[in-house]
Order: sequence, then structure tokens, then C-alpha cells
Amino acid sequence: MQEFDLIVIGGGSGLDIASAAAQHGLKVAIIEKDRMGGTCLNRGCIPSKLLIHSANIAEIIKQSDTFGIKVNDFSIDFEKIMNRVNGITDSESDEIKKGLMQSDNPKLFAKECRFVGEKKIAFKREGKKLDGDEEDEIISAEKIVIASGTKPIIPKIKGLEETGYITSDEALRLKKQPQVLTIIGGGYVACELAHFFGSLGTKIHIIQRNNLLIPQEDEEISQKFTEVFSRKYNIHLGYNTESILKINNTNNHTADTFHVVAKNSSGEILEIDSDQLLVSTGRISNTESLDLDKSGIKINEKGFIIVDEYLETTMKGIFAIGDVVGKYLFKHNANLESQYAYNNIIHGSKKMSVDYTAMPHAIFSSPQVAGVGFTEQELRKKGTEYLKSTYPYIQTGMGEAIEDRDGFVKFLVDKNDRKILGCHIIGTDASTLIHEVLVTMRSGNGTIDSISNTIHIHPALSEVIARAASGIN
Repeated sequence: MQEFDLIVIGGGSGLDIASAAAQHGLKVAIIEKDRMGGTCLNRGCIPSKLLIHSANIAEIIKQSDTFGIKVNDFSIDFEKIMNRVNGITDSESDEIKKGLMQSDNPKLFAKECRFVGEKKIAFKREGKKLDGDEEDEIISAEKIVIASGTKPIIPKIKGLEETGYITSDEALRLKKQPQVLTIIGGGYVACELAHFFGSLGTKIHIIQRNNLLIPQEDEEISQKFTEVFSRKYNIHLGYNTESILKINNTNNHTADTFHVVAKNSSGEILEIDSDQLLVSTGRISNTESLDLDKSGIKINEKGFIIVDEYLETTMKGIFAIGDVVGKYLFKHNANLESQYAYNNIIHGSKKMSVDYTAMPHAIFSSPQVAGVGFTEQELRKKGTEYLKSTYPYIQTGMGEAIEDRDGFVKFLVDKNDRKILGCHIIGTDASTLIHEVLVTMRSGNGTIDSISNTIHIHPALSEVIARAASGIN
């Protein structure tokens, strides 16, 4: 049995902890059975945003006539788009692995693993069942970090398992562009992928059991987003998918057909045929194969690992970070938590609780969405007294220049101390505009006045933030 000072399970944000700990002088092992770089680099934020940039360009070209520029025709080279994206991500992942393979510390174990004791981890032997016996390769450490991420949730739908459906993992590596794509789910991943494929010419159907898309957003944002998406795509709200049948077409030149049957609360039946089916109904903790019970680590009712304010699990000395914890499923949150976990491992007597102040998020669809803090419906539920201000993009100089008629900024502010309780943006560059608010909330005095009293460049798009802030009296 090999002994280490620290074992890190997961080659995404966990790699930051492993590298820093090794530089600090600890003997470190890192375990990653898949590609290095984690979900973000291989199956998440990086490849999806690279793809979405191509979609954004296509959308701009389609709208060019509005600005007096005529483009008579353009074509999509789907294979080139996909090859560019996967070439970039695979190259980066391979470089990370190459560097680790040449390193003695951290030492890479590119194998599937599971706990066989409180702080003992065994590796799967080629072609044999992993059972933790004396023949298995076992490593141990006093400190362990679990950063194994999440995987797509697959709902129980009649016929689904037999269809050969795809999730976001496979959607980012498709070789052929679907002509018609049915998406089950209406969250942010579903909407980002709808924007990608739809902007390139795929006919999109979204089946959403909720009455709004992206329903976790502020209610006004969700309503506007659903309105805009409904102009572009076929949105079926309030429907639960009942069954799926894959029809194999004998003609070699015709793709197989996915026949989807859904029903709403009124009993109305919806039937859709498409040549591709994407399931995007959320994500679940990727711990099923780790045998956490053997280590004394507890999970909550949703399957995420339970941690305290220091990111330590129910087993002392074992920490968990990122999506596997389930607090905020964002890469920037995993990076934040990795810094705290590293500190709390290295400086155990001076542990620091994680500061999640002003944790933002963004949806890179079209329109973009960004948000931080409470939604209006959350404040109503809490009974908090608040002030509210919204301001449309189109009533600013740059908003008119770019013809963004749907975008707006919304502030929610404490009625007594004028602290910003929430900010929600829908529209062009929302993911960038939100940062002025983040700095104010996290590093400034947190008040709306710090924004309204700041000089903003005219006619930059950021004026919409300033005018929304000035609307709080």
C-alpha cells in the first residue's frame, strides 16, 4: 500500500489543490479516470462556449440586413466547427496529462477508484472486479479531497434507454448536425445548446414541464427569456414526456426518427418526430462508484456530499469541493472552493469558512442572462422590504445602436440600508455587464449608490447599469 500526504479525486479544479500542495512539499496523488481538465474543459463551459461563439456569428449574419448590410447566402461547415472546438479542448487536456505523466509529484493514477476503508482507496484492475482485496492496488492518505463533479440526470421515461439519446456530453462532440432536434428540459444547458444548434439552422423543439424556461432565474427574466425563445424555436411548456420510440429507417440516406409523446396537465397529447434527441434535465453528483459509505462520508437526499463551512465532510480529514457538493454548480465556484480547501488542509489550525458573497452566474444563450443575489420571488417569500428598478437596453445610446429591444437590467435593493440584494440582466453581454455589480457587492460597500455615483462612459453599453441604479430613489 502506497501512502501519500494528500489524495485528490478529480482532475478539474482538484488539480489546482494537488499542484499547490505538491509545491508546498506534500506527497500528492491525483486520480482521474477520464480526460484531464474535468467537466469544464472537456464536456462543459469551454467547449460549449467555443461552439456558441460560432452560433453568435451566424446569428449576427442573419440580422445583418437590420444594419444595412446584405448577406445573400452563407453556409455552415458543421464538421469544421466541431473539429476546431474539440481540437482545442483535447489538446489542452492532453498537455495537462502529459505534464502529470512526467511528474513524480503529484503522481497521476489514471484509473477508476473507490473507497475500501476510511482513508483507503483502491483502483480497478484491468478486466477484474474491484473488491478491495489484497490483490488490488491501494493507496492511503490522512487528507483527501473529492472533486469528482457531476453527471447528467437521466429521467425514467418509457422507451428512453433503448433509443440512443444524447446528453450534453455527446452533443458537444456530434459529427453530424441534426435537422430536427428535440430537447427534453428547459434549464440553462438545454437553452445554450438550443441556441447553438438553432442558430446554425437546426429546427428546435423544447419540451419543458415547467411553465417557463430557466425557471430558477428572477421571474421577470424567465418570462422575457421564454418570450424571446418562443419567437425562435418551438417551445412546449407544461408538458411531461411520457414515452419515446426510436424508428429505424431502412433507407440508408434517411436518419432514424425519435418519436416523442408528451402530455400536459389538461391531458393534451403532444407528438414530435426528430432525427436527434437531447436529454437535459439536470445533473447529479458523480459519486455512485466511489463507495463513500466505506469512508464514513455522508450524502444528502439529492446525492451531493455533505460538507461543513470549511468544506470538510462527515469524515475528518476528507474534504469535497465543486459540483459534487451541490451548492453552486459553476466552475468559478469550484475554483473559489479549491482555494479554501487548500488553506484548510495546509493550515488546519487556521481554517477559513468559505465566503460565497455575490456568487454570480451567467447563461450564454441568445439572449444572454446573468444574475447575482436574490430573485424578486425569493425576497417576497422572505418578507424582505426592497426597492426595485429596471431599465431597458433600447433606451440607451448603445442599446439603440445594437438594436437590443428585449434586454433590460433589474436591481433589487434593501429599503433601509440601500445594499444591493440582487441584480439580474438579460440581453447583449449580460455576462460581462454583471461584473460592475459583483465588485460593488463583494469588495465595495455594497450599496446601489456606489454605482449610480460612478461616472460611466457615454454611450457605452454599461450606461444601462448606471441608469437602472439611478432608478432607485
